[in-house]
Amino acid sequence: MKLFNFFKQNLAIDLGTANTLVIEENKVVVDEPSIVAINRKSDETIAVGRRAMQMHEKTHDDIRTIRPLKDGVIADFKAAEHMIKGMIEMIGSRRRFFAHLKMVICIPSGITEVEKRAVFESAARVDSKETYLIFEPMAAALGIGLDVEEPVGNMIVDIGGGTTEIAVIALSGIVCDQSIRIAGDELTENIAAYMKRQHNILVGERTAEQIKIHVGSAVPHLENPPEDFPVNGRDLITGIPRQIKVSYQEIAEALDESIIQIEEAVFRALETTPPELASDIYSTGLYLTGGGALLRGLDERLSKKTQLPVHVAEDPLRAVVRGTSAALADTDRYKAILIPSSSVS
Repeated sequence: MKLFNFFKQNLAIDLGTANTLVIEENKVVVDEPSIVAINRKSDETIAVGRRAMQMHEKTHDDIRTIRPLKDGVIADFKAAEHMIKGMIEMIGSRRRFFAHLKMVICIPSGITEVEKRAVFESAARVDSKETYLIFEPMAAALGIGLDVEEPVGNMIVDIGGGTTEIAVIALSGIVCDQSIRIAGDELTENIAAYMKRQHNILVGERTAEQIKIHVGSAVPHLENPPEDFPVNGRDLITGIPRQIKVSYQEIAEALDESIIQIEEAVFRALETTPPELASDIYSTGLYLTGGGALLRGLDERLSKKTQLPVHVAEDPLRAVVRGTSAALADTDRYKAILIPSSSVS
């Protein structure tokens, strides 16, 4: 039995639109952007993750960068396979040629059967012998230490790169949920569009992401505001590169419409929550996870809108992968919340 365990490899994977995280033996071994660089002529993989992101929007005709996931699901199967394989190879532990590879991969709660099958097929192509899926809100709940098996209602708002997942969880199940394709990527696009519209300056995806990180805000008034952020881009009138400074108030204005849509999705989930669980949520409040939970003032804004306590998870970026790892560590206990490959026709 000990020898068999030596040849086993168990991986928990948060296959995100923006970032992919992998946990092995309770340790984060991969934390990389979800992107791959391909040679157009030979179709070979040049780089995966952070190295590929450094090439993004800076390539010549022979190289293209691909983000295989869109809105939380696989959009480019071949690129996804290359990316997953490359990230598994980054681990560099005992080799997988004869290892029994077991994986738990988290997915959006609004995913279709076809999209589930695509994830299973991608896992099979990297030689996974045993694959399970888990819904992101459930994984997030496990990751922040909630007891999902108890008859107590908890609401999770997981704002990832491609989707925002809102779910009320009790008794190892999702009682009601909302999944909308307004999340980190959409917020980044909002910023790029605002810079073009308001300042006549063209910025790329990476620059817009940096603006979001440095001065992103959900509210126009913060107690501890960040300093204005210098932004380099191409002037749309002269065509010459120039620099401007943007404030968090401007970015709050740029993101307002998308955040309203997230608020509306939270209200829709609350409206469909059974009364006894709604009573629990009045006491427990809302839990924010995912990269979007780091947006300044978002917890304050949601709390004012819903009149409920809102808690930002500790290390919200890793809540989902930690929960996925917890489910992987005890698949027998958590079989009610795991989706085996046999369940997808």
